[in-house]
Amino acid sequence: MTSDFFRTGRTVLAALALVLGASPAQAGPAHGIAMYGTPALPPDFVSLPYANPHAPKGGRIVTGNVGSFDSLNPFILRGTPPWQLVNLTHETLMGRSYDEPFTLYGLLAESVETDEARTWVEFTLRAEARFSDGSPVTVEDVIWSYETLGTRGHPRYRAFRDKVARIESTGPRKVRLTFTEEDRELALLAGLRPILQKAQWEGRDIAEGGLDDVPLGTGPYVVTDYEAGRFVRLTRNRDYWGRDLPLRRGTANFDEIRIEFYGDDSVMKEAFKAGLLSYMREFNAESWATQYDFPAVTRGDIVLSEIPHGKPSGMTGFVMNMRRPPLDDWRVREALITAFNFEYINDTLTGGRQPRITSYFSGSDLAMRPGPATGRVRALLLPFKDTLLPGTLDGYALPKGDGTARNRAALRRARALLEEAGWHIKDGRLVNNAGQPLELTVLLQQDGLVSQTGAMMDIYAAALDRLGIRLTLESVDRAQYAEREAQFDFDLTMMRRALSLSPGNEQFFYWGSEHADTPGSRNLMGMRSPAAEAMIRAMLTAETQEDFTAATRALDRVLTAGRYVIPIHQYAVGRIAHRADLTYLREHLPIYGDGIHFLPEVWWQKTAD
Repeated sequence: MTSDFFRTGRTVLAALALVLGASPAQAGPAHGIAMYGTPALPPDFVSLPYANPHAPKGGRIVTGNVGSFDSLNPFILRGTPPWQLVNLTHETLMGRSYDEPFTLYGLLAESVETDEARTWVEFTLRAEARFSDGSPVTVEDVIWSYETLGTRGHPRYRAFRDKVARIESTGPRKVRLTFTEEDRELALLAGLRPILQKAQWEGRDIAEGGLDDVPLGTGPYVVTDYEAGRFVRLTRNRDYWGRDLPLRRGTANFDEIRIEFYGDDSVMKEAFKAGLLSYMREFNAESWATQYDFPAVTRGDIVLSEIPHGKPSGMTGFVMNMRRPPLDDWRVREALITAFNFEYINDTLTGGRQPRITSYFSGSDLAMRPGPATGRVRALLLPFKDTLLPGTLDGYALPKGDGTARNRAALRRARALLEEAGWHIKDGRLVNNAGQPLELTVLLQQDGLVSQTGAMMDIYAAALDRLGIRLTLESVDRAQYAEREAQFDFDLTMMRRALSLSPGNEQFFYWGSEHADTPGSRNLMGMRSPAAEAMIRAMLTAETQEDFTAATRALDRVLTAGRYVIPIHQYAVGRIAHRADLTYLREHLPIYGDGIHFLPEVWWQKTAD
């Protein structure tokens, strides 16, 4: 595993050097497209580097989700579908390689073409591309999918549609999109919209579909059975049209994938120990080190695999909803961050095994540097100096505790910030000048992390109580959580934003003011920052590695110094406990590490026929 880790690190550096190099004009139709430079794999590549093209097909795996589901349509806002469906049952014009920062290769489309400035992009569909019912994928299906999802689909699809001036057929199997603005990433994002069958929804509103309205896809799996709230069975389509594509060789190896649903994480883990589930992802390093010694592990029936990655840390923590006073005051947010005794919490719950996230892109070359901003980063931020929060230009680091349970010095700093913001103690409670007490509710979802996050909040609540703040924990099932999160009905909640080696337009959806009040938006904190949006635009128009890196580091400063989230620990390695007969290509791990693109996509069963 150690050798894999260093090999992965070298791959990341090599890939970044390639992808973030000069950006030559694309001459005619090509088999792939990269954000910068050219794709790493040649037109005649056999398979993705981390997939085994000779992997046997067959076998069955059972995975578990905490919560329930009331929809099998992952493309609309209504309902709560199993999160795996969008990846397993549907496809896009181009497909990603997770061994490169951001490169796409032909999937439903056999080629892609764009101009040097990427003001337009044109795809040529594969003649053999088929939906699971055997009908061909047409240009009409593509245009309908883009327009429908862009207007009636989940909000994550709508921002892209607003940047398309027109989408049109330019030949029997050709479709071209012309963009409204300068944004080099749009040509790639165009290749990642899911394609649905127009005929299935003729005369019906896709946004109002019920549980039995399962969108027809082109992917290797189809939904063949389900029971609401209990399980979903996916079966590999024996007639899957794309099984011999280079992008698909060595993928979708299992005949059946069954998703079982459990009321809470502890019950799901017991089901795994009893052999009812095929694998379990563990997010707590302490649990991984101390709780995976049950009989099936000691017998060798269960194998423990660690999967390193080269991604930025992203942001995992407790986001504060600035739509609700007093969380709109940065001093209050800073006080709440200061009172969060990470050092003690981490030692208590993970044995100190998981380092803290220090910024949104920490652990990568895209992360902000310590101390004052300099050079290109400072030049990008200076026009916004009057609106930036303290520390953005001069340097900001997360407050640290002393590692003790009492954490007195940090609480004194937090109390001073709260007093500055107009809060004072009265009868043991923290109140404002109107006598209103400071009471907060943290909303938690009953999922695989609920026990760990709940324990964190118990410790945190005790610290806040010493400041006179009452923190209430509210744990709800997945459906309730999804609805409340979509409506921003929380003070604090758990947030996880996985960030890539090639951040782009999705940053607007995460942090952009346009989405601050849009139900279902991923801008959970409700931030409105002209500086952040300017940095994102600089990222999207950068043509050199230096400019791209500077813009991302500047964005990292704006986000981190914004004090929007109480960061917790990072997930520097993926931890998977799995049946011994399940395996993967150990000689080459993707730089993006674990994820659905890894398990189950490129794993296989050693005993499969």
